[in-house]
Amino acid sequence: MEGGSEPLTGGKNMDAEWINEKWREHTKNKKVSSRLVWSTQLAILIACIVLWELAGRLRWVDVLIFSYPSKIGRQIVNDALNGELWPHLAMTVGETVVGFLLGTLVGTLLAVLIWWSPFLSKVLDPYMVVFNSMPKVALGPIFIVLFGAGFTAIVITTLSITVIVTTLVVFNSFNEVDRNYIKVIRTFGGNRRDIFLKAIFPASFPTIVSTLKVNVGMAWVGVIVGEFLVAKIGLGYLIVYGFQVFNFTLVLSSLVIIAIVATAMYQLVVYIERKLIRER
Repeated sequence: MEGGSEPLTGGKNMDAEWINEKWREHTKNKKVSSRLVWSTQLAILIACIVLWELAGRLRWVDVLIFSYPSKIGRQIVNDALNGELWPHLAMTVGETVVGFLLGTLVGTLLAVLIWWSPFLSKVLDPYMVVFNSMPKVALGPIFIVLFGAGFTAIVITTLSITVIVTTLVVFNSFNEVDRNYIKVIRTFGGNRRDIFLKAIFPASFPTIVSTLKVNVGMAWVGVIVGEFLVAKIGLGYLIVYGFQVFNFTLVLSSLVIIAIVATAMYQLVVYIERKLIRER
């Protein structure tokens, strides 16, 4: 028996070494692939910027309308140095964060409510579909009349875009949970609260977190639309003002700032998503 145990132990060690070697190889390949993707993305971005700069400098395009990157960069730097940019940026980011957080929270709570009451779900379903299909720009003037021309009207405009989408996505994820989980809980005498807390919510948690990424873009759309309609400060206001005075460099610089901040916000949400899912 003792003579036979040594080869068995040696075999286990060899298997463990082989698995570790394969894992290190997989990790290395994954890092190489990630670097390749990142470098390709960076190369495409640099190529687009260089091509745009050349098109503007050589007058391949109308610089009055399309401008070019170095001119846009000077516009952003000048506005940042003289302090004109920061109040607009702070207002838009604040509205976006509030609309993003409230939209996600209210949408998730509404999804829980209609899941909890099948009767309410059937009653509200057609209304949510109709409201979701309505152009939110058309609702903007109504929000302005109800809540005034300011921060509240813009946040409500953002909520009109984010809440219904969040509700529909989260509610569908609740309904797609494996029914066998529910049967097991009911078999052991669990009630509807137990079903939600022990099966529905844990299984839907990745979808709820992923909804945050969708709501980043939706929140920015809602805020910019709201600022188009009513704002006297904000990046959306700068875009409208730039069109009015035919300063398209100001328009494009505002769009570039929106793209940069929105990307940073999206990456932050991705980081939070990874941390939360990893901890679970």
